[in-house]
Amino acid sequence: MNIENRYERGLAKLREIDGAAGQRVLDSLEDIAPDFARYLIEFPFGDVYSRPGLDLKSREIAVVAALTALGNAASQLKVHIQGALNVGVSRTELVEIIMQMAVYAGFPAALNGLAAAKEVFAQEREPDSVLSHTA
Repeated sequence: MNIENRYERGLAKLREIDGAAGQRVLDSLEDIAPDFARYLIEFPFGDVYSRPGLDLKSREIAVVAALTALGNAASQLKVHIQGALNVGVSRTELVEIIMQMAVYAGFPAALNGLAAAKEVFAQEREPDSVLSHTA
């Protein structure tokens, strides 16, 4: 597989999911680890997110659940909560997904996830708009 194709495919997928938030993550790595930014585009977004087996909504649900369960990735969780909203996950679904993680990851992880969701929801211009922040 051509490396540039992986990068271009990954960049397009990142923009589809995260819009400007994804670009801000890449920009934040430019002065310290530009190669890592490329890896971040090529593997997760160019290879995994671009596979045909799951739609983007399902992928973002899985990512929100995983990041909530980790309990130590608040900034990434916020980006993916916004990404989930961008691809059609509702606020109600996000709250339920995060609450479900209390069963498997504990109440502290779920509480931290809910705090992240609350922060993202507060930044939304339109309460239940699906694509309000895509670029």
